[in-house]
Amino acid sequence: MRMTNKIMRNNSAYNINQNKILQDKLTNQMTKQSKIVRPSDDPVVAIRALRLRSNVTAVSQYNDRNAKDAEQWLTLTADAMKTVGDVLDSLYKQASAAPAKFQTTDDLRIYLTQVKQLTAEFYSCANVDYAGRYVFSGYRTDLPVTFTEEDMKERRAHPVSYNIDEEFGFQDIRRINYTDFDKLRENLGGTTGPTTAPGITDTDSYEQHVKNSSMYSFRISYNNLDSLTKTDMAGNPQKMTITIPEYKYTETDTSTTPPTVTDYTYNNVKLEITVPAGTTAGANGGLAASVNVVSAEDAAGNKYPDPTATPPVTTLPPQLLTANTAFGDVQEFSDQEVAYKAIADGTCTGIAYIPTSGELVFSEDFYKANFSENAFKDGKSFQVNYDKSEWETGDINPVHYFNCVETINTAAEGETAVLRKTWYNSQRDEGRNQDIYYDVGYNQQIQVNTRADEIFTHDVQRDLDDFQYYLKQLEDIDKLKTDLETKQKEYAEDSDEYKDLALRIAGADKAWGYIREDIHTKFENQISKYQKYQEDSQVAMTDNATRGSRLELISTRLTNQKATFKELQQDNEGIDITEVAVELTASELTYNAALMATGKIMQTNLMNFI
Repeated sequence: MRMTNKIMRNNSAYNINQNKILQDKLTNQMTKQSKIVRPSDDPVVAIRALRLRSNVTAVSQYNDRNAKDAEQWLTLTADAMKTVGDVLDSLYKQASAAPAKFQTTDDLRIYLTQVKQLTAEFYSCANVDYAGRYVFSGYRTDLPVTFTEEDMKERRAHPVSYNIDEEFGFQDIRRINYTDFDKLRENLGGTTGPTTAPGITDTDSYEQHVKNSSMYSFRISYNNLDSLTKTDMAGNPQKMTITIPEYKYTETDTSTTPPTVTDYTYNNVKLEITVPAGTTAGANGGLAASVNVVSAEDAAGNKYPDPTATPPVTTLPPQLLTANTAFGDVQEFSDQEVAYKAIADGTCTGIAYIPTSGELVFSEDFYKANFSENAFKDGKSFQVNYDKSEWETGDINPVHYFNCVETINTAAEGETAVLRKTWYNSQRDEGRNQDIYYDVGYNQQIQVNTRADEIFTHDVQRDLDDFQYYLKQLEDIDKLKTDLETKQKEYAEDSDEYKDLALRIAGADKAWGYIREDIHTKFENQISKYQKYQEDSQVAMTDNATRGSRLELISTRLTNQKATFKELQQDNEGIDITEVAVELTASELTYNAALMATGKIMQTNLMNFI
């Protein structure tokens, strides 16, 4: 084969171009610090690079964003719960000092003032927010746990009512004491002495009428509930429903010999309670309510009524209708003390509903006849459905705790009402399944929030309400005793008025002793309550701290993973600068030498060889 000049020129140009391509490749590697510019440069490296870059991006998202955000959320929650712990510790110390019987009414009033401030701080911690999201509100991060002043402005413009379902267990039945000393006020004109000179000779007459009665109650989570004498926002008569976990009825058939005795047991007996329009208060101050059995189920699980049964069950068994009578004496009272007195003196033998204090109160006999721990087994509970439309700043928003229906009037003031209803937590325990999780790794999540119901109990505020009631009772008996002693000085010691007032003062001393003992017992019991609240708080704090510790371990691992992936990425894509620099220099020398050699070759033609 003859080697012509054209062949040598083409070969030289091709080799120089290839050398230039190599030089350009090495220059790009030096500039971009990467082995490849396009996937075709090295498909294996390119595929591995895509995977490693994806890993680095994911780990960076987990470590630099998610984990940091979760850490800040947990830290803010921990700070809030630390304040809660300090508040509960202060409340515990106050309760530990208050039971001392040498404490005067003024001392207890100071104690109550301190408890009010601590209680307000306790609930204010519930509204801590992180970047505009309330940390204790579950999924509803746009809603504060307690109503704020801004909320109340909105509610004044657009009234809101909540229909709330609340459940109680046997342990929620509480025992309370009431001291009746109204007898000491009889025949007294204000602060004057007896209107007539009674000439009492029975030195025990007043003291015998000062009695300390025990009764039981379910304390609802809120006070100032809606009265059954009102109508709801839609204009319908107000009602309350109570579900009794177990109702027993014994039927005796005397037509047989011997008489046949049959025991009936019905579960979840739902009673609807209303106060008929025009009802006036009785002598005891109570409004007689109407009680109607709505539904129930027997021991075999059959429901009454049950339209889905074959054939449909539309009526209630006659034995069940006796529940109307058994629970028929339900009365509403506007005053807490009047209700307690009615239960104590037996003029209310069923349930006293006190919307102002948020209580269902019943006598000891009624408690023994209708409630037993066995009735609350197997998940059964005493349930109350009630309405509340009066709210104040600091009240806990029920949507975070209960199955409830919010009714809001969206119309402007003066316009026809336009009601909008919103159902919250319609599924059982839905409100308790609002744990927020952050993705902090491959198939790895961590809970960042603590729910309000885990730490902010209604009982702290309700305990304060109890303190206020007991202190008012003590202040009332103190004032009565002072008035009696002041008035007694106006009469001669041998007068009937003086003797009558002396007997009243002795009765007042007895009443004061009862009330002070009740306060002493209340505060002693409160110590264990605050301990329980502290324990719940500490459990929540421990859970939060445990999640924080776990997140710290995860963050450390993510940091190491990120460093490892970046190192692998560098090994896969990165270049050895020294090696590439040497290759580039060699390529440049080769390129220049090729140019020189080619130049000399191109100067020679075939004639030079002939």
